Amino acid sequence: MSGVGRALGIGLVGLNGYVVEVEADIGQTLPAFVLLGLPDSALNEAKERVRSAAQNSGLPLSRRKITVNLIPASLPKRGTAFDLAIAVAALAAAGDIRPPADTVFIAELGLDGRLRPVQGILPAVMAAVRAGCPEVVVATDNALEARLVPGARVHSYESLGSLVLDFGADPLSVILAEQEGRPGGQVDHGSEAEPRIGSLDLRDVAGQHEARAALEVAAAGAHHLLMMGPPGAGKTMLAERLPGILPELDDEAAMEVTAIHSLSSHPSATRELIRRPPFENPHHTATQAAIVGGGQGIPRPGAASRAHRGVLFLDEAPEFDSRALEALRQPLESGEVRIDRAAGAATYPARFQLVLAANPCPCGQSTGKGLQCTCTPQARRRYKAKLSGPLLDRVDIQLAVRRVSMVDLGVGQPGESSSEVAERVRGARLRQAERLQPYGFATNAEVPGRILRGALRLPSSATRSLEQAMVNQKLTARGYDRVLRIAWTIADVTGVERPGSDEVGQGLLLRAAEPAA
Repeated sequence: MSGVGRALGIGLVGLNGYVVEVEADIGQTLPAFVLLGLPDSALNEAKERVRSAAQNSGLPLSRRKITVNLIPASLPKRGTAFDLAIAVAALAAAGDIRPPADTVFIAELGLDGRLRPVQGILPAVMAAVRAGCPEVVVATDNALEARLVPGARVHSYESLGSLVLDFGADPLSVILAEQEGRPGGQVDHGSEAEPRIGSLDLRDVAGQHEARAALEVAAAGAHHLLMMGPPGAGKTMLAERLPGILPELDDEAAMEVTAIHSLSSHPSATRELIRRPPFENPHHTATQAAIVGGGQGIPRPGAASRAHRGVLFLDEAPEFDSRALEALRQPLESGEVRIDRAAGAATYPARFQLVLAANPCPCGQSTGKGLQCTCTPQARRRYKAKLSGPLLDRVDIQLAVRRVSMVDLGVGQPGESSSEVAERVRGARLRQAERLQPYGFATNAEVPGRILRGALRLPSSATRSLEQAMVNQKLTARGYDRVLRIAWTIADVTGVERPGSDEVGQGLLLRAAEPAA
């Protein structure tokens, strides 16, 4: 007598998930295990994992032919997260368990029957809740992450045997599972851990008052930043302290960031919502795929997506591969990365603050009179040309970072702490969020030119210097709009209602500063 069992799983394409119905049929023919529905290699190996896990849990699968179909069959399936759903469907087809029809099962199976954690549990549970399936079963090591999703009722288990006890089994299976002492499922509606605050403080940066002020403006308006100066001037120290003065992420942004890191980190590493803006600092040898995402099968998120709602810092930026740098131009404008591969396409959010740090020349000594510089004029031009004009045109603030003097190191007063600067940044963010709320934006860096030159148009007396720079071809149309954004941010930081000629002039200096000076 044949039977058909059903269970639900989740398929992920990027951060988007869809419910997969797992059907299992037990036929009357010779022993076999057939898996249908476009599985990849890892998923196809689930046949042996499921059979061994069931055997070692006291519920061996039928020795007749088992056919498992993953619906929709036309979409590729990948990974080991379907193991548990396949096992539940196969056991249900044999009449060994009676799983609820609306429960989603997401876990990998070990050969001993234990449930193992998988990557991407947060976006998978989010997809299940959106699809109207809030009851979710996961491995114990994934439980904390799964419970971060609002509305999810998470059941966690150590092993297949303990799960079988809850969903019904024959007496032999119950005895075996009880003898193993495996805990039953635990259910929770979700909880949130306290955020962790980084220890890097702006007070550690000696001198660099202009650079600190520019960093505050960049943080307040979410502007991209280029710092160019000699080695040891503090460019890296400043960039590393930028996340510490950014406001904490709200619930929606925290869920987005945590979901991305759930796909990228160790399966059991995510245990709380990420409230602090992330900081990604890839090495200059990183490939284009490492920066924007890629890989075999469904593309994985790169550093640009992992820096979503945070900071992407490229130290020694001219040393990066030019293709990797140019690949950032599109996400800088759109705030997302779309990666197309033969196995499928994935879109990841990538609204980050780009911070570039560079030396003025290959040897780093082409500052001031440049008497110690050993580079030829051709080498200096070649070095600067590695940061293309179209890329730099998208960077709002371009700053010359000077050498630190002995006065700054020995006698100079320490600057403000990160907490003091963060308070001003938070106030500036609140002011711009209130002003931009009717237009659907949160920060000045997001405001398009049509609004800056339309509803938020400044009087000609304030923009006279900016118009002259356009006439002299020192600014592009994109640069014109970016100076206006910086001017609005400076006004928000200083508490001015609208930018005047002073704020526009300061914005023009931050935009048009000669990095090699």
